[in-house]
Amino acid sequence: MTDETTQRIRVLLVDDDALVRAGLTMMLDGAHGIEVVGEAADGAEVPAAVDAHAPDVVLMDLRMPRTDGITATRRLRARPRAPEVIVLTTFDADENVLGGLRAGASGFLLKDSPPAQIVDAIRRVAAGDPILSPVITRRLMDRAVAESGTKDKARAVLAGLTPREHEVVLGIAQGETNAEIAARLYMSVATVKAHITHILTKLGATNRTQIALLAHDAGLV
Repeated sequence: MTDETTQRIRVLLVDDDALVRAGLTMMLDGAHGIEVVGEAADGAEVPAAVDAHAPDVVLMDLRMPRTDGITATRRLRARPRAPEVIVLTTFDADENVLGGLRAGASGFLLKDSPPAQIVDAIRRVAAGDPILSPVITRRLMDRAVAESGTKDKARAVLAGLTPREHEVVLGIAQGETNAEIAARLYMSVATVKAHITHILTKLGATNRTQIALLAHDAGLV
């Protein structure tokens, strides 16, 4: 029989507020299939904590005293076999959410999100499905286009993709799952995954969220 612990999603908490870490630990340790395996109080501690605990998902605060979450996320996602990252923020007060997504985070959570939503987000990200909230993420994407002024540059980058890869990118930008993309394009899920792997390589991206951001920068959605 397979040991249940081998199936658990291992989570590392990164936040300079000890009370936030304690609250998240209590909540997540009570969730089936999720285990908090370590904590870090600053982005500078993340590499050592990841090496020590081998998490599947990192919950990353953005504002920390020494190394901020954006820098820590960028450095972490540049490593081979890096864990997925979900940034933690208070959206209305934090202007760095978009930077966290561009750094390679798979999504974000509000610190006052309901426990069930946080648990669901961790499970989704661990399964390779980025957190693209229909409302808040759309606002982020609109800001990305409005502020970056890089529509022509984004379109030039996407021009290197095949027509089929463009269709897959569009699905990702619209928040479709691999299965939904496969059904729309009449292909297998395995083929969709292969296309996404090629797209990530061509675009120099680390995850689906960065593909979606680039598509929005280009004005495709």
